[in-house]
Amino acid sequence: MQAAPADPAGEPPSVTWGLDPMFSAFARLFVGDILRMTESTQVPGIYFYNSRPVYKVDVLGTVVYKREREDFFCYGVDDGTGVINCLCWKNELFKEEEEDPGKLFLCKKTLSTMLTLIGRISVLFFSGLLLIHCYVSWRAGGKHSDKGHGGFNPVGELKKLRQAQQKRCRLEIGELLRVRGPVKTSRQQREIMASTFYKVNDPMMASQIAWMMEAPQLYRQFYDKPLQLQHNAKSDSAISPLSKAKHIIQDFFKQNSVSRFRPYDVQDLLQPLISCQPQTTSVDQEPVAGPSGSRQLRQLLKETLDMLQNEGIVYRKVKSQDEVYLVTAQDKDLLIAVKDIVREDSKREKYAEKGCHILHILSAVRQRYSLNVNKAALELVLKSLECNSDIVSSSDNHYTVF
Repeated sequence: MQAAPADPAGEPPSVTWGLDPMFSAFARLFVGDILRMTESTQVPGIYFYNSRPVYKVDVLGTVVYKREREDFFCYGVDDGTGVINCLCWKNELFKEEEEDPGKLFLCKKTLSTMLTLIGRISVLFFSGLLLIHCYVSWRAGGKHSDKGHGGFNPVGELKKLRQAQQKRCRLEIGELLRVRGPVKTSRQQREIMASTFYKVNDPMMASQIAWMMEAPQLYRQFYDKPLQLQHNAKSDSAISPLSKAKHIIQDFFKQNSVSRFRPYDVQDLLQPLISCQPQTTSVDQEPVAGPSGSRQLRQLLKETLDMLQNEGIVYRKVKSQDEVYLVTAQDKDLLIAVKDIVREDSKREKYAEKGCHILHILSAVRQRYSLNVNKAALELVLKSLECNSDIVSSSDNHYTVF
């Protein structure tokens, strides 16, 4: 994935940046693309990947170098496409590491005594526990005390929590780090000012594999596609007749709860799209012979049904001369067949742990129900069953029953 060279003069206006969902999200870009992004000439600190505005990113990589200062850590993160500097600020507890730990007490309710504390309140990072930096403490009706009561040792517990936090935030070379934050340019070098960072324990490399599988999909579906905004008020004229026909037929399905139909049942619905098509021949040109209106209507209907089949909205259970289409969402027999397959096969030892993969379910549906069910139709059925709590998604593309 590589960003196309951007022309600074061709930047989209800054007032339209907020219309791009990529602008408000943490973009999961590769480090190589982050280093190659072009900075905006309108607003410093905003960068462009394929003419799409980016200012905060989400990176997962291996620490290849580290520097520690009084207030921050500086990690070099390598994801295989490049190395970027990540500035990670220390938490307050790191700064208080040299202070006397006896001054810190955890708030703990006791049934036998009443303890009065005077101090400063703060919240312990990651654990959410309440801390009081105690200046004065005493038992009600007793003398001042600076020790915990009973078997609970607040100083020892605080040390354990602090060590756990430091272990999660202080990384060594070779460990896996995830960083989120805005992108900055300092001394002509690109870096990430971390708003969130933590060590990722990944001995089996499961997190890295999942990351590298998701990132290319995000690039294909979002990052590499330019954002197209409708500036023309007459946007309806820019919509193709095929898209209009698809929406008309889908609305017909919803309004009438259609479960099955034949092409001639919906053909008349598309007639207005043929009659209202603009004439492209001018007055001084000779008329050119073209397809008749009925032929155009049949062609539009055929293309629309093909699109609906590819998206899994309709399907043909049996291909024969009698063209009968079934609406996937309304086909109760298909829903029952898929549910039974998931329930029965989930009991097998092979699928007991993770559940049945979607490709296994698709193969079983084609063997037991219909050869013409495609993956898109099956995904709609699985989504419907999951919404009704008939099945549950145990992991990515795996399904099982309760």
